[in-house]
Amino acid sequence: MDSIQDIDAPLLRWHLVLAKPASEECAVTHLERQGYGVYFPRLQQKVLRRGKWCDRVTALFPRYLFVRLDSVLQSLAPVRSTFGVACVVRFGVDYMVVPEHVVTTLQSNADQQSGLHKLRAADWFKRGDVVRIAAGALSGLEGIFESDDGNERVTILLNLLGRETRIQVDAGCVVRSAA
Repeated sequence: MDSIQDIDAPLLRWHLVLAKPASEECAVTHLERQGYGVYFPRLQQKVLRRGKWCDRVTALFPRYLFVRLDSVLQSLAPVRSTFGVACVVRFGVDYMVVPEHVVTTLQSNADQQSGLHKLRAADWFKRGDVVRIAAGALSGLEGIFESDDGNERVTILLNLLGRETRIQVDAGCVVRSAA
């Protein structure tokens, strides 16, 4: 009787799908309508536009998304012809199967509320890097990156009036110095 349950148990697998250029959202919508599980990891970044910092959401892996299907009940054939999909990634004749832990790790690293991945200052800078403040009251000053303090704040060591001073600023205001 255990063998019958094993045969009937769903075999869920993640597959890698390449979307057509700028069609990831379209592909996600149409794949979900067909009953497929879809994960499209996105990244929230701060970008400087016209002197102001704005949030911009982009694909973490441009044009790629993950589709989960039960290989017993569902076929990849409809995925290949879905609006927005260019192809299902494969090696030779075998479709690429993405290990479950890869997708779950990506999902767990995303922000729990928004589902977006966020880059932190610690990902950009190492302790001791020369940085420049690009916006705000201290715009243009250079200092030494010390640490990422979480909550999108960083600590920088500035030389102000001949004295080293630690300050905390918004991580989005800090850029790598050209010097």
